[in-house]
Amino acid sequence: MGAYTMITESNRCKPRVVVVGLASCFGCQLQITNDEPHLTELLDQIDLEYWQLVSSDDMPELYDVAIVEGSVTTRQNEELLKRVREKAAHVMAIGSCAVTGGVTGMASDNLDERIDHVYGASLPKSCGEAIAPRPVSDVIAVDSVVRCCPIDSRDFVTQLQRVLFGSNRGQSQRTLCADCKRNETECFYNQGKLCMGLVTRSGCGARCVNLGRECMGCAGLSEAANLKAARLACSAYGIPVEAFDATLRVFNQVELDVHSAQADACEGQEARR
Repeated sequence: MGAYTMITESNRCKPRVVVVGLASCFGCQLQITNDEPHLTELLDQIDLEYWQLVSSDDMPELYDVAIVEGSVTTRQNEELLKRVREKAAHVMAIGSCAVTGGVTGMASDNLDERIDHVYGASLPKSCGEAIAPRPVSDVIAVDSVVRCCPIDSRDFVTQLQRVLFGSNRGQSQRTLCADCKRNETECFYNQGKLCMGLVTRSGCGARCVNLGRECMGCAGLSEAANLKAARLACSAYGIPVEAFDATLRVFNQVELDVHSAQADACEGQEARR
């Protein structure tokens, strides 16, 4: 994603904002309310037209910014997102479910079996037409994201203000290990513990690690991630590669499915040469 674009219209003092929830625990929407000193200031800068979590009203026809939490799990979700994209000047995906598919993305593997296990012979009509869970960006173009599970409320406020007023700041591509080194944090691998910082995108400030907890990878895979090297590192430290792969799937199953498909395609091309 490139620079953020100021979306305030010349004939409007405040941008119109809607908050939409798809398949999630709604924890990221709750996190928005946890930065009270800055939230009040932020609300003065926008017209909050709709918030699914706190209102039973219908979503308005006109808005400038759409904030989307949750993964896409039904055809109805797809249709909603396409309507949102047609109307919104800016779409922001917040939280791991919306950005990478998150925990719900694990159901993309053997979806029918998982549905049968939970619901039995028939899926309730209220669930809609189920599809393999995937991130918002798989359905529509996304202009900005707020990562992690749950999001950091201060990060959300900062990102939304960039949307409102413009910014040319890019997204970090390095892995979380770089942040740990800057913080002079002892590596968990030296303690024989699995940490996903080897392949996870930086930008969260390594908050879990700073609190003494191993990274679970909720920020998603870094573009600089080397999965093969990470598995070799696990083996070198006596950590089962199977444990690495299982933990990797918690927040990144959808990306791993894409990665595997791309790898298979490359192998097929090489075989034909």
